[in-house]
Amino acid sequence: MVSSTDRIVKRIFLRAPQERVWRAISESRQFGAWFGMQFDGEFAPGQPISGVLVPTKVDPEVAKTQEKYSGMKFGFIVDRIEPMRRFSFRWHPFSIDPNYDYSKEPTTLVEFMLEPKDGGTQLTIVESGFDAIPIERRADAFEANDEGWEAQAKMVEKYLAMPA
Repeated sequence: MVSSTDRIVKRIFLRAPQERVWRAISESRQFGAWFGMQFDGEFAPGQPISGVLVPTKVDPEVAKTQEKYSGMKFGFIVDRIEPMRRFSFRWHPFSIDPNYDYSKEPTTLVEFMLEPKDGGTQLTIVESGFDAIPIERRADAFEANDEGWEAQAKMVEKYLAMPA
């Protein structure tokens, strides 16, 4: 059984076709525009990808809060790409201390799942695996990412409302 401290789940109904939502989450350039990251390549299953944090291009207020992390190196390993259905990756959650070596810690799994609905697309974002994070970081990582995914779901929505 998965505990309530192990998994974050966010759902949002997006008034955009599934194909448009799919591109926004599965193409590194588009993902980076709303998430606030500039990647060094394209997403590919089983492959690591890195880049730097940059302010989001879709919300000036959120961009201001991201500025303090601008230029910070960041990366994850793409887990699965199931076209039009699921994009997932593994990362070290809340890895913002440049003096800490996160590489020895377990990763969490982030999944973006799409389901067509009348008038748009249901996006479900799930991050799981927090119970394996070292206890001294677990609560902070969970809280930060719980708030973060709430905000990022809104960033996807704003991004999709912009002209393609």
